[in-house]
Amino acid sequence: MPKEKKEYAISVEDVTKVYKMYDKPIDRLKESLSFSHKEYHKDFFALSKISFTVEKGQTVGIIGTNGSGKSTILKIITGVLTPTAGKVTVDGKISALLELGAGFNMDYTGIENIYMNGTMMGYSRKEMDEKLSEILDFAEIGDFVYQPVKTYSSGMFVRLAFALAINVEPEILIVDEALSVGDVFFQAKCYRRMEEIRKGGTTILMVTHDMGSIIKYCDKVVLLNKGQFVAEGSAGHMVDLYKKILAGRMEALEEELELSDFSGGMLNEISHSGLNGQTGKLMKEQITINANRTEYGDGRAEIYDLGLLDERGNLTNLLLKGERFTIRECIRFHADIEAPIFTYTIKDKKGTDLTGTNTMYEGTDIKPVKSGDEYQVEFTQKMNLQGGEYLLSMSCTGFEQGEHVVYHRLYDVANITVISNKNTVGVYDMESFVTAVKR
Repeated sequence: MPKEKKEYAISVEDVTKVYKMYDKPIDRLKESLSFSHKEYHKDFFALSKISFTVEKGQTVGIIGTNGSGKSTILKIITGVLTPTAGKVTVDGKISALLELGAGFNMDYTGIENIYMNGTMMGYSRKEMDEKLSEILDFAEIGDFVYQPVKTYSSGMFVRLAFALAINVEPEILIVDEALSVGDVFFQAKCYRRMEEIRKGGTTILMVTHDMGSIIKYCDKVVLLNKGQFVAEGSAGHMVDLYKKILAGRMEALEEELELSDFSGGMLNEISHSGLNGQTGKLMKEQITINANRTEYGDGRAEIYDLGLLDERGNLTNLLLKGERFTIRECIRFHADIEAPIFTYTIKDKKGTDLTGTNTMYEGTDIKPVKSGDEYQVEFTQKMNLQGGEYLLSMSCTGFEQGEHVVYHRLYDVANITVISNKNTVGVYDMESFVTAVKR
């Protein structure tokens, strides 16, 4: 049976955008007047041969560090910029919310800007009359809609801009970081509306630094870096790759792209066939490890490998709030020890202990071990910490003649990034079940 042909709302083919960079303003004039066609500029590639597609009804995110070309590609798709080379094909009526102020005349009132932008999108005056009350209700800026927009606060401005963009029943909605300006309540309202139109079949292309939104909403994610296409795929996988770029782990990223599995930092250069059943490649080589960690101990035990595993068993520093995850430690003993204890602690960036446990607390007593023995210890639990960045420490310790002894301890050995779609007050979620009944 032949495969069903996919319908694309947006198709980007080998798009390149080059800017001419001059050291001095006079160099531009010199170049234009040069009979020998001498060049005084350097080419800056904002984008270099970028290609991807967006299927109709899909929600696609574009992520990358500042300067990666995210906003540039959106401007080319919306027609604000012309590519130096390549082609963009768009099938559908676009409503775009780019940087604050794009498409608005600052001297016009809010009402005038609504009608002007509606006309630019191809709507008649009558059609905009029908949409006006819905737009104004969503914006919630009151009588300011009759004032010039240059008098608006940034919050009022983004309310009106987003209300217009999202309430004109677009076939394609393009959003570029616009929601980072509004307050948290308006952001929640906007995301609810985006979810409504997404379920209604609207194609959405979004750029945001909010990885929680990327994970929650996107069917596919495109990762860019310094104007180059890096990869595209599932949201979780692409966010993991993005974290490697943020950590400056480009070698690990390249290896990941070549091998199509996770890669990352390492504690040392040895390779070992451990109890995790992976020959040759250690877990710690597949996640991001802190090069500036503190480690000490008397050397009678060695934590030679460690890993963070999400609910699906993937090795990753990125964990989703509400899902189960596993901290795995592999320990090799270099001496006989009567009763070793294995531990882990999670701290915030300020160094405050937030949670942790050990085999003694959990009632998992370890029998006396011999020199040369190896153990794999797993702590599996639910991630209830709020979205944010945390640090993981672990150790192998014990008590001898009533004294606490450290055999091997790793402080801040790895980071944990928690992605959350709902944060509550404080550092962890009580998972409240709420009912509200009118009496």
